[in-house]
Amino acid sequence: MALRIPLPIGLRSGYEFVKSDNSSCSSIGPSHRGGRGVAVIKSSFNQQRKGVRDTSPKSSSVLQTPEKIASAFGHETLIADLERLFKQAGDPLRPQLAGPFSPSTDAGFSGRPVRVAYQGVRGSYCQEAAIKAFSQVCDAFPCDHMEDAFEALEHKAADRAIIPVENSIDGTIDRNLDLLIRHGDVDIVGELVLPVNHCLLAVPGTSGSDLKRIVSHPQALNHCKTRLESLDLEVEEVSNAADAARFVSENRISDTAVIGSRIAAKEFGLKIMDQNLQDGNCNFNRFLQLGLRLGSEPSSRLRPPPSSLAGKSKTTVAFSLENGVSDLFRALWIFESRNVTVTRVENRPNRSAPVRVVEKGTEKFRYFDYVFILDLDGSVSEPGIRAALNGLEEISGFLRVLGCYTCGH
Repeated sequence: MALRIPLPIGLRSGYEFVKSDNSSCSSIGPSHRGGRGVAVIKSSFNQQRKGVRDTSPKSSSVLQTPEKIASAFGHETLIADLERLFKQAGDPLRPQLAGPFSPSTDAGFSGRPVRVAYQGVRGSYCQEAAIKAFSQVCDAFPCDHMEDAFEALEHKAADRAIIPVENSIDGTIDRNLDLLIRHGDVDIVGELVLPVNHCLLAVPGTSGSDLKRIVSHPQALNHCKTRLESLDLEVEEVSNAADAARFVSENRISDTAVIGSRIAAKEFGLKIMDQNLQDGNCNFNRFLQLGLRLGSEPSSRLRPPPSSLAGKSKTTVAFSLENGVSDLFRALWIFESRNVTVTRVENRPNRSAPVRVVEKGTEKFRYFDYVFILDLDGSVSEPGIRAALNGLEEISGFLRVLGCYTCGH
């Protein structure tokens, strides 16, 4: 019988959420169990983990100072050396920053490495995205819970945050959309779309004949069903692939391989036995880079990205409709009639007014109400988008630009 291990749920707002807050960022959307020819069984792996004292560094509170956060992960020497290089050579490493918004002294970075909070743990796909966005220059640190990355920005423990929002197979992470709407001082300032590379990781010196089992997060296992069938090994679900990789490495477990990221191999000294185990070549993760909104005046929400940035601009807006879902066509027509391309439409429950009461004659009908999230091609500085937003405001209950940024690849 397939083992159905409940994933940990980190709830702060009452939402039921299937994705583990601590899971790898490739694990996006609902979990799909089993699969023809793949036996997902309970082995001794989780019991082994419980019996070994966890000596891994724990993530610090986002309310701690950046220095304490860095200290917790043993980055003191690295940060000191980088700060010395910035001061001595006039920021020589700054051009290497690959993020859509490279830091500047104007943004308050003061010539030090960019502090980047990412969701998940060391070795996760989110850490991989953070390094891809900012290169090795950044001071990246993990956050256990989704809310923590947002709070790190708001408490200025981080300059940027990297969060996953969508996987091309499993869909969106609704919880992060909710957090974007709730945290009004946080803006989307960049986007990164990366191909998923599920790697088979094992202790150095391990051969294929040594392996008895493969462990990973349920979504990663689902992504690799075809390859797993051909390997004919025991398969076990774990709540966090990166944590499993660390455990295998620390305890030198030679009969177990983990499906995880390349950065997990680097972080924990594991051997990459194989790469791209995922089925097909259509598996991509989409990450958003977040930053604090500059200024509190309403006009700052419509601030376009700097004109010096190369690439195509995108604008993300959230709104509710005074007359409910029936007005969605009118909202979309406002953009279509002004030649503004809508590339993505999402909806989330309207937390402030979840139920709409409509009277029809002598009867009352109750409907759920929603907040809609649209991605638009172009910048809010363009006349067409500005005119469309002004028109949308006339029929919306609320309207907020969540970000205007340069698209990433």
